[in-house]
Amino acid sequence: MTGRVVGTSMVKSPPPGDAVGLPTTPPSSASQSDEASHAETPKRLRTRTRYNRGEVLTAALCLAPALVVIGLFVVYPLISTGLLSLTDWDGLTPDKPFVGLDNYIKLAGDASFRNSMLVTVLYGLGVCALSVLTGIGGATLLNGAFRGRAVYRTAFFLPVVTSSIAAAAVWRYLFDVSGPVNAGLSALGLGSPSWLGDPHLALVSLTLLTVWKQLGLNTVLYLTALQTIPAQVYEAASLDGASAWQRMRHITVPLLAPMTFFVVVQALVTTFQSFDLVYQLTAGGPLGGTEVVGFLVYRTAFVTGQFGYGATIAYAGFALVFALTWIQWRLGGRGES
Repeated sequence: MTGRVVGTSMVKSPPPGDAVGLPTTPPSSASQSDEASHAETPKRLRTRTRYNRGEVLTAALCLAPALVVIGLFVVYPLISTGLLSLTDWDGLTPDKPFVGLDNYIKLAGDASFRNSMLVTVLYGLGVCALSVLTGIGGATLLNGAFRGRAVYRTAFFLPVVTSSIAAAAVWRYLFDVSGPVNAGLSALGLGSPSWLGDPHLALVSLTLLTVWKQLGLNTVLYLTALQTIPAQVYEAASLDGASAWQRMRHITVPLLAPMTFFVVVQALVTTFQSFDLVYQLTAGGPLGGTEVVGFLVYRTAFVTGQFGYGATIAYAGFALVFALTWIQWRLGGRGES
């Protein structure tokens, strides 16, 4: 029993709340807040639902134009080409005889297709490797501070805006048997190879032309990525005694991995879609040495009139590009730095 001393007598203390007329067991404030929250929950959910619907509607309105363009110029042609690959259409008659998978079965035993795939893979490997090397090299050179940097950057980008047909015509003159390249080699005592008459050298010439044509774009891409790398990282590496090669190998190249992934994918797509450069430089020759998939599709569909079979070849090329891109995406850490 508790109490307080007043004079010499012990007086009992009233229970808490009795002196002020409060209830002995007040209701729990936690239970009141729970009841209030339960009462407000439906209202909050309704408000949040309306807000989310508004966001979805706004996003749909903003994306609608892009989705329409993608649907008309990407999804619809892709589906139409797939359906066309199941027919034997000649490109002239309105009838499109359905042949099922016969075109794909024929493709498996087609020697021209196997040669075209081999040429395209070799062509793609060369273009990818040289695109990365020349792109990083050009970006490293143009990333420094020197007089006339803007002029050199413009000069690097000129091949990109040059007409492909015009560029291929110039390179055909340069690599002619009696052209300037062989004249220079003869002056050095290195002979006069037939650049466009030998299947292997013709593929090398086509690869160099493609890399030169894309040099400006790859340089700009790598230059943009280089400028995002903090200068403090290179300063710290220099203080630790890292050489220029070590900084390039252990800092620049790893941090440029996402851009390298993009450059390689773009180079693969370019090689599988290549037509204008091949048409003007070698016309797929000699002996099919430069007949890439894109040119084989043109020759099959528009020269021999086998549009259904040409669509089959196009789909096979698309499947190969997709597979190579997916493999690189998985091996490269999904393009993440």
